Amino acid sequence: MGLNLSRGNMYPWITHTFNTIKGECPHNCSYCYMHKWGKQKPVRFDEKELKTDLGKGNFIFVGSSCDMFAKEIPGEWIIKTLEHCSKYNNYYLFQSKNPRDFIGFAPFMPDKIHLCTTIETNRWYSKIMNNSPGPIERGIHFSKIPIEEKYITIEPILDFDLHELVELIHTCYPQQVNIGADSGNNNLPEPSKEKIIELINELEEFTTVEKKSNLNRLLI
Repeated sequence: MGLNLSRGNMYPWITHTFNTIKGECPHNCSYCYMHKWGKQKPVRFDEKELKTDLGKGNFIFVGSSCDMFAKEIPGEWIIKTLEHCSKYNNYYLFQSKNPRDFIGFAPFMPDKIHLCTTIETNRWYSKIMNNSPGPIERGIHFSKIPIEEKYITIEPILDFDLHELVELIHTCYPQQVNIGADSGNNNLPEPSKEKIIELINELEEFTTVEKKSNLNRLLI
């Protein structure tokens, strides 16, 4: 697949995506957009991708199709990917629901990195989140990462407890919080318009909030 132009419901500043680790994500979240392609092959490392010229001056989302930092992913695969990225002068976004491993692999990270974790809610929805770490665990580990370029994505936003969610996000000191809704008709438990507006107001007290276009469905 190589270096792919960013398309669809993606972060607006991302120019490209790049995936060395492919197949079924170990987290198996029920709403994952990859499910629309049917059953995925077992997770694997595509050695051919290490021949990809990543160019320069790009902003690349690495691991957009499978969480490359999931605990089930072999560390050797992650290191090979990070070392390849380090050869090119780009900005890189790494996003994971297992941000604990951001710390463990820090020595191999490229220089220009932005880190992101998903916190859809403060609650644990076992049938939705399946094998992923819980949102509170994600927030605790993400809060320990000492860089400024940190983002949190609340997408798809799930019903939440306002005070608990705001406090969880606040401890992470994110530069920006991106909020989006389910785009896949997954019949998720969603918050009311009033709760979302209140959440946005609370978050804007300490960070920048970016509302993705798919959130409009819940704000009408």
